[in-house]
Amino acid sequence: MRQHVFEQYDFTYDDDSVKDIFDSIKPDITIFTGAWDSHFNWEKARQEAVRYTASLINILTVYSMQSKGRFIYFSSQEVFTGSFPNNLPETWATSAKGFRSMAISQGEEICTNFRQNQGLEIRILRLDHLYCVPKKGETGLDPCFAMCLEALRSGKIFASDRDVFSMLFVKDAVELACKAISAPSLERDVYHISSMEEINGLQLARLIQEAMGGGIELVDESVGEYHRVILDGAAFSGELGQKIFTHYPEGVKQVVQYMKRHRESFIRAEDAGGSRLARFLHKARVLIGILVPYVENLICGVLFFFLNRYTAGNGFFDRVDLFLLYVLLFAVTLGQRQAVLSGLLASLGYCLQQMYTRSGFAVLLDYNTYVWMAQLFIVGMVVGYIKDQLRTVKQESRDQVAYLEGRLSDIAEINDSNVRMKENFEAQLINQKDSLGKIYDITSTLERQAPEEVLFTAVRVLSQLMDCGGAAIYTVANRSYARLFSATSKEARSLGHSIEYTAMTAMYEDLKERRVFINKSMQEKLPLMASAVYSEDGMELIFMLWGIPWQRMTMAEANRLAVIGQMVQTAVVRANQYLDALSSQRYVEGTRLMAGDAFLQLARAFLRAKDQGLTECALLEVPVTDGDCVAAASALRESTRQSDYMGSVQDGVLYVLLSNTNNEKAGFVQKRFLEAGYESSLMEEVAL
Repeated sequence: MRQHVFEQYDFTYDDDSVKDIFDSIKPDITIFTGAWDSHFNWEKARQEAVRYTASLINILTVYSMQSKGRFIYFSSQEVFTGSFPNNLPETWATSAKGFRSMAISQGEEICTNFRQNQGLEIRILRLDHLYCVPKKGETGLDPCFAMCLEALRSGKIFASDRDVFSMLFVKDAVELACKAISAPSLERDVYHISSMEEINGLQLARLIQEAMGGGIELVDESVGEYHRVILDGAAFSGELGQKIFTHYPEGVKQVVQYMKRHRESFIRAEDAGGSRLARFLHKARVLIGILVPYVENLICGVLFFFLNRYTAGNGFFDRVDLFLLYVLLFAVTLGQRQAVLSGLLASLGYCLQQMYTRSGFAVLLDYNTYVWMAQLFIVGMVVGYIKDQLRTVKQESRDQVAYLEGRLSDIAEINDSNVRMKENFEAQLINQKDSLGKIYDITSTLERQAPEEVLFTAVRVLSQLMDCGGAAIYTVANRSYARLFSATSKEARSLGHSIEYTAMTAMYEDLKERRVFINKSMQEKLPLMASAVYSEDGMELIFMLWGIPWQRMTMAEANRLAVIGQMVQTAVVRANQYLDALSSQRYVEGTRLMAGDAFLQLARAFLRAKDQGLTECALLEVPVTDGDCVAAASALRESTRQSDYMGSVQDGVLYVLLSNTNNEKAGFVQKRFLEAGYESSLMEEVAL
């Protein structure tokens, strides 16, 4: 192996020499560890946020002058505040809270501005809840470290299953980050690196408790709001590949074993400790730590005694009082208590030294001995007292600063809460987004739609008014099943094209009582919110919502959904009544074959909705050799569903519109048509 391959330069981020280093090295890769940089101390987050931003700007400025290589900025999940039912993709807007989080988020914005304005190759890697084996005495920010520290300090772990996240071990993070760093090209500007292995606080606490080996009490605090933040690393995995080697049992065990082995560097003297043996050992170590200064004092007293004895009579040391220096040394460094002990030892040493030439009785009767002792104690105690006072003043100053910083943090948090409430009220009063007038104005657009397009427009209106990630409308086919009519996202189609809604017990119980369903237990394969629209005959439509933040899953939002549903119902019922009234004109009597104009309008409505991503459909063209489309429709009736449509726009050609069917699934229908003696082909539009 070649020697001296790596060169290390130790300069601060704001040092002027950074430019010279870049000029000399001309690096191909520049990494700013950002959120995980141990050089930043976030105990004073307000001041450190300024230094963090200035440091990043200085590095980016120097890097941009080189216009060479790739710049990597490490961010974290902290840029997202709140609770998110689904994994967060890279496209989700950040919502940082707190000085540290805002500084990290602002760092991302600075990198984005440099990339866009100067055309630099800058990439952002967000690491999801990174955890590692800490260094001795260092403080970690990850949940695993916090729980381990609490277990060592108090013998208890407080955890909640309402707190859900995923963690990434540092070794896996390094390997995955290296893939992005060394990749020849990257398609995205931002990547999420996440294990995507969901775990809650209670499960993590049990792993720590097991690794601790007993003596640790687990306290379940599973109350309050649900909080979930997990980054979606699917884009990174799909592009660069991903494999996690260190899973939670192995990673947590490494952290626990190291912290347990080096517990003294993490816990304080007043901490209770874990098991009885651990508490006993800890108290023993604390006692030894208290006795060490006294032992040092005794040893130094003996050393100064012999030093003073061997320098006696030396002209060079005649005017130097080594015992006085000894007392001053301990008074200045350790305070008044050690000054008194060193004074006693110095006095004893002085008397023993005098007894080499005189009797002990003569030494005790000599007033010079007491004058010298008084001088020694006065100087030592005064200096020790001053030292203790200075130490007390500094500690009080630190305590006061810590107290004021805590108050400031509380005030800032209260202010943030007030600001959010103010913004919400402003949005309601100024923008009128949630007002009944605004809702009516938007839903009234359904009245102006063609009857065939009402439900397609309704799902878009529903998604807009509820401000959610996805919405779907299901039409009730019978007392057990409902069919998907339209949806705004892939997630909104996740339940399938046909569902047995009565089997979804939690949702159905609310819907049949005409209540809005709120999925607060976050059950899988259920929407986050749902509402039903009823007519005299029973349930007609089911509205389902996805992608709603946890904090918005409230009764206020449920009431808003109910109001919107009733307003949408008016337009839907009107459209259905209109179509039913014209059924004699729309269908050939006694068949399912639609008249040309009616089918043309319906097919165009479906195809427009397909182009807008609101539904899936396929249009088949079936040539009829004998020209009898009525007979062909009757022959193909068994090969289609009740929700499919057939029409004849021109002579000798039968068109079949397959709802909720993509081109791939339409192939199965084509095979059934072929078995019935009719060939068919896919069409993108109705040929006139």
